[in-house]
Amino acid sequence: MAEREDLYGLLAEFESPETLVEAARRARAEGYSEIDAFTPFPVEELNEVLHLQDSRVRVLGLAGGIFGFAVALAMQSYTNFSYPIEVGGRPLYALSAFAVVAFELTVLFGALVPAIGMLALNGLPRLNYPVLAASRFHLASKDRFFLCIKAADARFDARATERFLKALAPCSVELVGA
Repeated sequence: MAEREDLYGLLAEFESPETLVEAARRARAEGYSEIDAFTPFPVEELNEVLHLQDSRVRVLGLAGGIFGFAVALAMQSYTNFSYPIEVGGRPLYALSAFAVVAFELTVLFGALVPAIGMLALNGLPRLNYPVLAASRFHLASKDRFFLCIKAADARFDARATERFLKALAPCSVELVGA
C-alpha cells in the first residue's frame, strides 16, 4: 500500500445508481466525510447524501447585482456632479434617468460575478484531476457509477477503507494516486 501522502483516495465502481446511493449512505454512516460520486447522469438522491446544498453562488449573484447597481449610481452621480448640465429645469440628480444604466450594470454584474465565482469555487480550471487517471474511470461517462473516498478524510486508512468498500460489493476498487 502507498502512503497517505501519495494517495488521492480509493475509487469504487458500481453498476447501478441505487447501489451507489446505498454505498454513499453507508460511507456517511461509517463516518467518512470526504466522499465524492461520479455518474453518467444526475442522481438526485446523491445531493442529500453528499451534502451538496451549497448556496454560495446564489449569494454571489445577489452581491454582484447590488455591486453593479451601486457602481452605476456612483458613476452617473459623479459624472453629473463633475460635469453639470443645467438645462430646462432638469434636476442635477434625476434618478429616473439613471434607471437604464443601473439596470444594465445590475444584470451584467449579477451574471458575471456568479459565473466567475462558480469557476473559482469549483477549483477550475483544473489541469490535473487524479481520478481521471484511474483505469476504469472512462466508464463514468457511459454506464458506471463511482464512489471516491478521499485520503484527506480524517477517518481514511487505506487498508480499512479498502475492506469497507469491498464489503459494499462493488465491481472494482482502485487506489487513486495524488
